Amino acid sequence: MNIKVKFFALYREVAGHPEEILDLRVGSSVGDLLGLLREKYPKLGSLSDNIIVSVNKKYAREEVALKEGDEVALLPPVSGG
Repeated sequence: MNIKVKFFALYREVAGHPEEILDLRVGSSVGDLLGLLREKYPKLGSLSDNIIVSVNKKYAREEVALKEGDEVALLPPVSGG
């Protein structure tokens, strides 16, 4: 199944592009996707502890199942004062 992944801020710098389409096996979860991205972009591994993930513009945990055509966004943690 095809999943659109959008990278923001530092994650965009690590990936080298703003988005890509990945082909995942049916039944994959957000956690499976993150594992694949950590393998593909090793520098992402050290940054992924605080990664915020949204699926179709809704925050999602690693156990959320993905489906064909989903749009996943990788967002940096929010900080401020």
